[in-house]
Amino acid sequence: MNILALLTDGLGAGGGIARYNRDLLAALAASRRVREVSVLPRFGDAGGAAPAKVHQHAACPGRSEWVVRAVALAARQRVDAVLCGHLYAVPLAAAIAGVRRVPLWVQVHGTDAWEPLGALHRRSLSAAALITSVSRYTRTRLLAWADVHPHRVRVLPNTVDAAYAPRPRRDDLLARYGLAGRRIILTVGRLAALERYKGHDRIIAALPGILARVPDAAYLVVGSGDDQPRLARLAAQAGVATSVVFAGQVPEGELADHFGLAHAFAMPSTGEGFGIVFLEAAASGLPVIAGNADGSVDALADGRIGRLVDPLNVAEIEAALVDALEGRHSVPGAAEETHRFAFPRFVAHVDTLVAGLAR
Repeated sequence: MNILALLTDGLGAGGGIARYNRDLLAALAASRRVREVSVLPRFGDAGGAAPAKVHQHAACPGRSEWVVRAVALAARQRVDAVLCGHLYAVPLAAAIAGVRRVPLWVQVHGTDAWEPLGALHRRSLSAAALITSVSRYTRTRLLAWADVHPHRVRVLPNTVDAAYAPRPRRDDLLARYGLAGRRIILTVGRLAALERYKGHDRIIAALPGILARVPDAAYLVVGSGDDQPRLARLAAQAGVATSVVFAGQVPEGELADHFGLAHAFAMPSTGEGFGIVFLEAAASGLPVIAGNADGSVDALADGRIGRLVDPLNVAEIEAALVDALEGRHSVPGAAEETHRFAFPRFVAHVDTLVAGLAR
């Protein structure tokens, strides 16, 4: 099959959706049923690092230009299926698939699929031969409003890279952040005002109580975004500014080493579609704390990989983090449990989905 992939975040882009797309493209490239994947992203630069059989075109941040180029690509090359990487683009993808008379595959991630969309999106989505969701939670929310048969909506969860494994703490990174001798709570995620659901502010609110019981605790925040100034103000107002370190965006090659610095990972989110960072943390050997009200439940395998808490209950977050820092957080076999999300399994799952699409 020749697949036309219309993605928001392509190879070289940052964030969870981009990482999911990277793994999906690699899995498609590994399928003997796929001849070529032609990728048109809005954001990202492959930089010559695309997998074999994957050709990523130059990104088109402007929506209108992206639409025009997508139509032009579909008109001039062989297309056996259209992959739509974001629900908001499904009307364009459905129109192209309909004109070319090929199946449409739609990928949904999280909050994009949780609330009803308009008639155009509903009608376009109903034309999809296959819809994949990163979690059972997102699948359930989508089916509550979409005009699609449940058998067409399959769960295709994130996969975790084998690079994430327990490792020694890097003294140079501890020195960079002034965290030598501290017990470190880690969160990795975008600091965007539109993504406050991730719960950085609730961890900061829990810090005074944590420090009263674990005086050498510190909070390391990896990620960047327009919400950082607000979070810094909250830390100052709570009197914990000296125990909160904003690392900013770190190179992907250093991310696993940042997990290696921590003693616990926490992200009490209320809006996570899945949360690949939970798997990365668990595979790195960390106690993991997540919210029990969204797709994080799937990432933590219903509590077999980490501890699920009420994400809006600061006292519960505080208690879970104190237990983790003091060695009382016990989820036997958590790191091994992440093997269910290993890349070879993801590849096999994608190959099965492609086979069904080809039929």
